[in-house]
Amino acid sequence: MSNPFTDEAIAAIKRHMNDDHADDALLIVRALGGRPAATAAITTNVDGEAIYFEVDGDEVRIPWSTTLSERAQVRTEVVKLYEQACSVLGVPTRGSH
Repeated sequence: MSNPFTDEAIAAIKRHMNDDHADDALLIVRALGGRPAATAAITTNVDGEAIYFEVDGDEVRIPWSTTLSERAQVRTEVVKLYEQACSVLGVPTRGSH
């Protein structure tokens, strides 16, 4: 399948994830990527099927819950992954008390 996102969209998503949501990415790879001891996760790519992180020099692929076709869907899917990761790890989500 070809990537539905432009290079510019991918770069913007990666920049946003790495600049503003590095802690969320780490929770996601620890809980859902099979890397419970990870200390950092860098978003390296996104496509219609998954989001990709670099963890200790390895690529970790976390699939979306559905195939994406529009950039706006990425945010919804990342939030789902974040909430799922928090649930798995027993960590409260932002805004929940």
